Amino acid sequence: MAPGTNRLDIRLPNERAVLARMRGTRDRIADAITTFAGTMLFVYLHAAWFAVWIAFNEGLFGHSAVWDPYPFGLLTMIVSLEAIFLSTFVMVSQNRQAMREKVRADLDFETNVRSEVWSVHIGQALGVDAHQVEQAVQTLLAQNQAKLNGAEQTPSANEPID
Repeated sequence: MAPGTNRLDIRLPNERAVLARMRGTRDRIADAITTFAGTMLFVYLHAAWFAVWIAFNEGLFGHSAVWDPYPFGLLTMIVSLEAIFLSTFVMVSQNRQAMREKVRADLDFETNVRSEVWSVHIGQALGVDAHQVEQAVQTLLAQNQAKLNGAEQTPSANEPID
């Protein structure tokens, strides 16, 4: 046998690796657009674009330079279409974020189950009474919950918890 082949190989999936496998070209494009749209550079570019558009179409550079006179119908249509597409990209990114959260929750759950199983086995090997430990945990949880709820008295360690 090669060295290290009889060792137990316990590896949790890496969240980033799982998400990278799930991410396609369309997702990368949507994320890039959403990321850029959420920057001040995006705001500055649009402010400059609107200012130049309005300046040209108000005749500041001559009446021959006007292509979209007030009330700027073409600009309004372009901005509306941009808003539609940006909101769609934001929704795509939000859906991906929800998927990332689900992957994280699944990996957290798997980690918690592994930890619990290992704790039980270690406790058994050390001769720890699992019922006593669970009662102590329940008492602490009840005390913390009572503190969060603003209760004046919290259950003591000797009181049974239902």
